[in-house]
Parts: sequence; C-alpha cells; structure tokens
Amino acid sequence: MEALVSFVTTHLTGLLSKDAIVFIISLMPILELRGGLLASSLLGVPYLRAVILCIVGNLLPIPLILLFIEKIVLACEHFGPTQGIARKLREKVEKNQASIQKYDFWGLVLFVGIPLPGTGAWTGSLVAGLLHMPRKKSFLAIIVGVLLASAIMSIVSYGVLGAFLH
Repeated sequence: MEALVSFVTTHLTGLLSKDAIVFIISLMPILELRGGLLASSLLGVPYLRAVILCIVGNLLPIPLILLFIEKIVLACEHFGPTQGIARKLREKVEKNQASIQKYDFWGLVLFVGIPLPGTGAWTGSLVAGLLHMPRKKSFLAIIVGVLLASAIMSIVSYGVLGAFLH
C-alpha cells in the first residue's frame, strides 16, 4: 500500500493541494482511509485535519455502494468480460460471510476497522450489500469501523502512541 500511496501522492503533488490529495486517496477503493492517513503523514498535513478529510472521504461513497452494489454485481455476473471480477467479489463475501453474520453489527465493524489487506469500508459495504444486511445498520457499523481504522492507522501513520508514551 505504501508504494501505491507514494505513487499517487507523487503524481498529484503540484496539481492539487495536499488536502485534496488526501481526500481523493481516501475516496479510492483499496487505499481508503488507511492510504489517506499515510499520504497525509507523508505530505505533512496536520493530524486533526487529516483525520477529518480521511473519514469524510472514506465514508462519502458508502451509501451509494450499499444501495447499488448488489445490482452492479448481478449485472457483472451476466456480462462476459466482468464475470471473473464478479465471481471474485462473491467469493470474498462468501469467505467472510460466516464470521460477519455470526457477530452481525460488531463483525462488520471489525471487518471494516481492522486494517488488513482486502478489508475496509468499500469491502465492508460490498459484504453488507450482498448479504442483504439492513442498510442503516450496515452504514452505522461501517462508520464505527472507519473510526476504529482511523484510530489504529493514526498510531501507525502519526505515531500517536509514541506521543502518549513520552
């Protein structure tokens, strides 16, 4: 992820403000809030501003994903060139289905909030949408998960833990 964040940051520096770069990275699937916080620490964006930009950027597309992801995946499953992608998305959901359904709200919170490869708000929205979880409950779980991810990534990106220990 660091290499991709560095690539995007390098290519957008000079074209956009630091805040805009952080916000755009936070909007992007895969990079999301985690990438935005890494970029903000590289760019020297003040911590509080960075966290706000990253949370807002990461959450902005989520309602649309929750509303439309199932229809999009169904359409992709019936269109030759995108069948492979749709199949991988379904497999991802099926792989995580049992643990998320077992723990319901908190399972989705942890899936979104624990910064592991392939997790985050975008994937959490995909899982919630394809598992037909109630949208309002899913969105709330994703918000809590993004807040958890921001706390964890703050420790990694800004060394908040080090500041508390000294």
